[in-house]
Amino acid sequence: MKAIRLRIYQNLVNYRKPTSFQLKETYPLPPYSTVSGMIHFVCGFEEYKEMDISVQGKYYSKVNDLYTRYEFAGTSYENGRHNIKIKSREINKKTGEEIDKYYGIIRGVATCELLVDVELLIHIKPKDEELVEVIYETLKNPKEYLSLGRREDIARIDEVKIVNVDEVEIEEDTTLEYDAYIPIKMFGIDDFNSNATVYNLNKKYEKVEVKKGTFIRQWEKVKVIHGVMNRNELAQEAVVYKDEDENLVFFA
Repeated sequence: MKAIRLRIYQNLVNYRKPTSFQLKETYPLPPYSTVSGMIHFVCGFEEYKEMDISVQGKYYSKVNDLYTRYEFAGTSYENGRHNIKIKSREINKKTGEEIDKYYGIIRGVATCELLVDVELLIHIKPKDEELVEVIYETLKNPKEYLSLGRREDIARIDEVKIVNVDEVEIEEDTTLEYDAYIPIKMFGIDDFNSNATVYNLNKKYEKVEVKKGTFIRQWEKVKVIHGVMNRNELAQEAVVYKDEDENLVFFA
């Protein structure tokens, strides 16, 4: 099978965990939904394209950074509680007249966790093989800079290549060369034994109408092990995917 292989470098980046707020914690690698979102944005896809994604990489260290945080809950302005007052014009439901309405915003300082000097090895296999060339050409000649994570997390593409990926049986115990997201269902305990952290990562979503005119995202998730480089290993005779340059691939 054919896939696109991407090698990316990022200086400082946050792949935010959805449940972190006061401290924006980061995943150790970008989740599948983040990579898929970048590909859809860059290629200009206006509807979801099914694709398998493998994410591996490493980083040098972590740091914490301060940023300005704005909290807006749609509540009326209260002197002493909010430090920003914004004006809006609304229709009075009783009288039908247009009136001034004031809302409050709280501006404060919060902390963001950042990974330093990130190197990523990503494989992308669209279900529609005709998209392999489309994605490859777009990544070779993007219309603007790529970002992965936050909008300001610029990604430097060091390699884009179409590669063949095949299923093989490994001949000896193999240590991971990169940290990797490994779908739990991919291996049995005899093939990959690890006590590493398990994540339940977002893959794709559908919009579900919960009441008239109100939609929420309902995510399809993938349970993965965070395989750790130079520590976790695949056992001899395990069946894995490898690309033509002997890089391991863990599609989800």
